[in-house]
Amino acid sequence: MACLLTSSSSRLTMFSPAQRIKHRSWICCLLLIICLTSSPASAKRDGLREVTDGNWEDILTGEWMIEFYAPWCPACQQLQPVWKEFSDWGEDMGVNIAKVDVTEQPGLSGRFIITSLPTIYHCKDGVFRKYQGARTKDDFLSFVDEQKWKAIEPVSSWLGPSSFLMNSMSALFKLSMFIRRCHNYMTEQLGIPVWGSYVIFGLATLFSGLALGLLLVFIADFVFPSRRFSSQEYYQKKQTMDQARLIQRQEDEHEADGEEDDDEEEEEDEDSDVWRRRRGSPEGRPEPKGQGFSDEALRKRVVGNREEEDEEEDT
Repeated sequence: MACLLTSSSSRLTMFSPAQRIKHRSWICCLLLIICLTSSPASAKRDGLREVTDGNWEDILTGEWMIEFYAPWCPACQQLQPVWKEFSDWGEDMGVNIAKVDVTEQPGLSGRFIITSLPTIYHCKDGVFRKYQGARTKDDFLSFVDEQKWKAIEPVSSWLGPSSFLMNSMSALFKLSMFIRRCHNYMTEQLGIPVWGSYVIFGLATLFSGLALGLLLVFIADFVFPSRRFSSQEYYQKKQTMDQARLIQRQEDEHEADGEEDDDEEEEEDEDSDVWRRRRGSPEGRPEPKGQGFSDEALRKRVVGNREEEDEEEDT
């Protein structure tokens, strides 16, 4: 390139100024074409994709190999060059190679329940399998090319990243990361002591719980209104029921009093019958059936019989 420039500059001295300008323009165009053609036209673009909480649903279609890592993890740091080489083969094999930084994407960490680092998942049309083989480029290539992932049991549907349980877990992890960032901001930026940050979070939790409980009470009362305040029919029914109970109670008491009176009358009749049997008639015979006397008349009759007996003895 330097020789070409020197030779062209020496030749320019042999031409007129107009010819020199025209010749220089041709040289610039030639240099521009050389620079463009010298760049590797066949160079591949970076095949390593970044999965976030915003675009994670893209992995539900197609075939994917996803690495979950953290920048501070030594094992993850050792795997990064190998994973980068493996990603260069992704386009040729028709596989999307991706990575997830769990420190920046806490929602995905909770959605996939990442308990160790690095963790690698294989996904084929929304079916997830956890990779547990060796961590070399050849092993990754053979795992995808020979379809060794078919021998691994897939993750159950209720533990899948799109299930309700994992959505709740993702929200919980996001909330925990938000609280941690707020704690760091208050302690590092605002200069609040650690115990002061804990007190603030405690009060916030208390008041949020009270507000949530009050909201649930309002919702429950709106969905299932209390019968006590629903209409006037409630009060009318209540009065009718109270009156019915009072009438039933009075009838029960009246029946109980009637039974007691019947019992007393039966006892009196039994006593009078016994007394009559003992006394008998004036002739010393039992009183004939069907002949009834009152107690007072019976006593007078007995007294009169005794007086007649006394008179007969005196005579």
